[in-house]
Amino acid sequence: MNTLSTIPSVLRVQNLELAYGDNPILKGVSLELRRGEVISLLGPSGSGKTTLLRAVAGLEQPHAGQIEIAGQAVFNGQTGVEVPAEGRNLGLVFQSYALWPHKTVFDNVAYGLKLRKTTTKDIHDRVSDALKNLGLAHLAERFPHQLSGGQQQRVAIARALVYNPPVILLDEPLSNLDAKLREEARAWLRELIIKLQLSALVVTHDQGEAMAMSDRILLLNGGKIEQQGTPTEMYSHPTSLFAAGFMGTNNTFKGRIEERGEDGICIRIGEHPLWGRQRGTSSGPAGGEATGVIRVERVKLADGPGRNRLPMDLVTSMYLGDRWEYVLDNGQTMVRAHGAEPLPAGPRWVEIPPEQLWVFA
Repeated sequence: MNTLSTIPSVLRVQNLELAYGDNPILKGVSLELRRGEVISLLGPSGSGKTTLLRAVAGLEQPHAGQIEIAGQAVFNGQTGVEVPAEGRNLGLVFQSYALWPHKTVFDNVAYGLKLRKTTTKDIHDRVSDALKNLGLAHLAERFPHQLSGGQQQRVAIARALVYNPPVILLDEPLSNLDAKLREEARAWLRELIIKLQLSALVVTHDQGEAMAMSDRILLLNGGKIEQQGTPTEMYSHPTSLFAAGFMGTNNTFKGRIEERGEDGICIRIGEHPLWGRQRGTSSGPAGGEATGVIRVERVKLADGPGRNRLPMDLVTSMYLGDRWEYVLDNGQTMVRAHGAEPLPAGPRWVEIPPEQLWVFA
């Protein structure tokens, strides 16, 4: 991966604010997208990720801040600059694909070029190249209703790429596909991004999709960026309870702070102490409430009592294809863990490795 500081930015957003009436949606969001980089906007419904994408596209009007595309100001709340959507030279892939049902694949892809008064020969060459790059050349004369969902998605992407925009915006690009096709399309889309060195801003609510496709993830929460970083950083080093809870599949323990030491922080879960690592910026007092978070795949089953172990009853084993998931309960807390084979129900000991338990106080 290139050093970001040496790569020119193709999109810069600074302190963007946007509200619907008295309801603030974006509260000073800033981001910078570099050439050849993919950033995913991730977050729950209502966090502002789609509104941010639409503001960049020129489909929503911010109230303050700045947006630059390829070094050109397209919005500036102070100076009054506001370039309309058609003048921003962006590729946009809608969640619904928004294909013209009465136009062929070729004509759907060519539509933007015709609006730009491109010559007939240039339209033919550029559309043909785009269809070839996306494996659609043999479908050029078909209509959208004659295509599968995955093929329609590729047509929408070809239409966005055909005039070589500096940035492509994708709004939930895989959400209309079934689970198996989504995995295949995710791999194909990432391969395309690398091959064509695309600069892309992607909205998704799927954390797996974001981690697979992105160089960086921006996690939004309530109109602000909660945390940003590489997929590895976001998954392995969350800086807040919200970030830890949103990324990954977790077990959560509610307890109280018992003590702090050189090795970390100890919280009491019922009658049992659990040591973990302090995360976040807050450092609550002894006796104060705390939440422990551990990824499901980090939990272990042990053969007896010991440090950071809890007695629990194994309720059931669920087959997930590549692994088994165990559901355990002690009447106060439910824990899930993974293993390679089914296990009979009954008493078990669950080990919570201290270095894998994040404590937010």
